[in-house]
Amino acid sequence: MDQYDVIVIGAGVTGCAAARYLSRYDARILVLEKEEDVCAGTSKANSGIVHAGFDAPPGKWKAKMNVKGCTMVRELSETLEFPYRNNGSLVLCFDEAAKPDLQKLYDRGIENGVPDLQLLTGDEVREREPAVSPEVVAALWAPTAGIVCPFSMTVAFAENAAANGAVFQFLESAQDIRREGDGFTVVTDKGAYHTRAVVNAAGVYADEFHNKMSAHKIAITPRRGEYVLMDKEVGGLVSATIFQLPDKLGKGVLVTPTAHGNLLVGPNAQDLNDKEDTETTQTGMDDIKQRALKSVPNVPYNKMITSFAGLRAHDDQGDFVLGEPADCPGFFDAAGIESPGLTSAPAIGEYLAEQIAGKLGFAEKADFIATRKGFTEVAKLPAAERAKLIAERPEYGRIVCRCENISEGEIIDAIRRTPGARSLDGVKRRVRQGMGRCQAGFCTPKTMEILSRELGIPMTEITKNRPGSEMVRCDDETV
Repeated sequence: MDQYDVIVIGAGVTGCAAARYLSRYDARILVLEKEEDVCAGTSKANSGIVHAGFDAPPGKWKAKMNVKGCTMVRELSETLEFPYRNNGSLVLCFDEAAKPDLQKLYDRGIENGVPDLQLLTGDEVREREPAVSPEVVAALWAPTAGIVCPFSMTVAFAENAAANGAVFQFLESAQDIRREGDGFTVVTDKGAYHTRAVVNAAGVYADEFHNKMSAHKIAITPRRGEYVLMDKEVGGLVSATIFQLPDKLGKGVLVTPTAHGNLLVGPNAQDLNDKEDTETTQTGMDDIKQRALKSVPNVPYNKMITSFAGLRAHDDQGDFVLGEPADCPGFFDAAGIESPGLTSAPAIGEYLAEQIAGKLGFAEKADFIATRKGFTEVAKLPAAERAKLIAERPEYGRIVCRCENISEGEIIDAIRRTPGARSLDGVKRRVRQGMGRCQAGFCTPKTMEILSRELGIPMTEITKNRPGSEMVRCDDETV
């Protein structure tokens, strides 16, 4: 049986952040992921918002990890080179009678340690954001908020962890966990591993692993959120992330630019029983479209290029579940990681890594690699630099994805890096092939050819994501 010091269950943004910070220590780390790639669950379908930290009640894990994580994401975007923009956020108030609620949100943010918050008048809001509703009477301005590419951030954590020795095992689902001796045995659908400690970062399934190990039960409800994404042509409609002050009808939906220049609207919230139900619905789309118009009356839905949905891991007690249960030392939860989970991920990862290292006596590595080189973006290079690169590697001059100007060289990089893309979605998350207005209608066949060649597998084995999503089929009768 293979032996590890720490096994991380789940390769979403929280699991990959934990692996990255654990890799600072002299320890054997294994990350188990049931899907074919990192960022294949909740982490791939969210708003991409780096929250400032004024929303969570003071003292909660959500408040502490959010405020710290907001600063960490900004810093890590430079050292690990992933797309991030410090665009700030506005919480809009539409009723004079609701101004005290806006004041409470401001006061909560101050207590949580959020810097530079301001209360603005309606006219001050419209001066900043001319597209917002004339009905706005006031707003909370949080200049430390930002937007990030959730795929790129997760991949960056994973690549940096792998560069420092962490091992990633994909398409391997943890089935059971039991305490044995001075550690744990984690049983998967492919074998079993012994480890001294476990990080439970299993998303909507984290309650199942927790409840196997602790008498102090938790319950996670999958909460579906649907989104509408619009073309980059209208990505500048607003510059800040626009929230609505919660009222008796709920929290409303946001309108925001994305880190790559699109415009995003959503999400709604629907509690489900099915932990795999990420379908979008016409009712949901109509709902979020209409509700967003309260904030920004002229959202150009005729420029919509796709819709998507994701599941948030909502803990029934309303907070993150972090650290060791009292009755199960060595088992470390990162459960109930819903909003502001993306923002909080590096703070959670660092916290858990420090707890585990202290408990097990890990020494810090002298040769830890703290930086990571991002993907080459040919279209953004100066002309002379681009020409030099293409002369050295002609594949960078062959454009595959016309909408996003992604070259064959960039797709090859996505596959060859560690951990590398093994599916069309894996390529898309790393270099944005297929994320433009045609939504991969043009570039899919060529990308499949590149995957087939680089991975040494036939075209019939190329998948969109997990096994079972093969793109082409060749029946014996038709050969």
